[in-house]
Amino acid sequence: MAQARAHSGLLTMWTYIARNILQRIVTLLIVSIVAHSVIHLAPGEPSQVDPSNPRMKPSDIENIRAAFHLDDPLHLQYAYWIRDLFTGELKSFKDNQPVLPKIWQRFLNSLPLLICATLIIWSLSFPTGIHAAIRRGSVYDRSTTFTAYALISIPGFFLSYIMILWVVDTFNVPVIGMKTFGMEDADLAFRSMDRLWHLVIPSLMSAIGGIAVLSRYVRSQMLEVVGQDYIRTARAKGLSEDTVIYRHALQNALLPFVTMFGFLLPALIGGSVIFEQIFAWPGLGRLGYEAILARDFPVILTINFIAAVLTLAGTLVSDLLYAVVDPRIRLQ
Repeated sequence: MAQARAHSGLLTMWTYIARNILQRIVTLLIVSIVAHSVIHLAPGEPSQVDPSNPRMKPSDIENIRAAFHLDDPLHLQYAYWIRDLFTGELKSFKDNQPVLPKIWQRFLNSLPLLICATLIIWSLSFPTGIHAAIRRGSVYDRSTTFTAYALISIPGFFLSYIMILWVVDTFNVPVIGMKTFGMEDADLAFRSMDRLWHLVIPSLMSAIGGIAVLSRYVRSQMLEVVGQDYIRTARAKGLSEDTVIYRHALQNALLPFVTMFGFLLPALIGGSVIFEQIFAWPGLGRLGYEAILARDFPVILTINFIAAVLTLAGTLVSDLLYAVVDPRIRLQ
């Protein structure tokens, strides 16, 4: 009986996953069609990027339009883009280089920045928010609240410029880019430390706003949970305060953060565009920004497609994690 029940539950889970994947594939198709239409209907074309270029002749423009199917109807352009994307033959308007290898390289550059910023945000936000909720109305609570709202109000790019000036003036070390110029011939230890140093400042600047917002959210959720009847019951049973807070209250307050965790994946695309520009970090967000300026349709569309895939994958992960975090949720 138990074995049959387990088999039925497993079958239900896989049916749920398959149904959700199918729904997301349909959604992805619709998103790609809408994005393709909107981008191609926007004013401006790749052949108009630099009309003052004396080397650009009318025949060259015609060749560009023919090579990239710009004179074909939109539905044919969409079909060509999908075909080239999945066959690996999609090339950039800007430099005629394959799009997928270019995006993959920038993805690898953005990944450590996102991981470090996320670790900083989640490592500092939860202790700050939990302690502020436990000590509600205290000096600690008021000071963290003031600091959080101040960090939310101050633009991140302004703080980044101030940090760059302070670090360079105080320590006389470079912080722009992924590595220091001239370190190519240094040994592995020095190059690793240099890469880590260049990663610290942009990661910290990327995380500051997230820490301010998430710590307030943690505090709000903890205050809501701490006031529940089962928390008062746990305290009445004589459980220690740490057990009440970290085992009972925190476990139930974590459920809304599962949704936020699912959106970490699409943050690889646009989560740090401003900071990648300021710190000259060759990441994926910066590539998308440069592609928009150059009207590089293949790169823009592919990055948008990848962002949609990551968003849908993140929401699927969140849905599955809900069942893990909260046993009351059943996969129907």
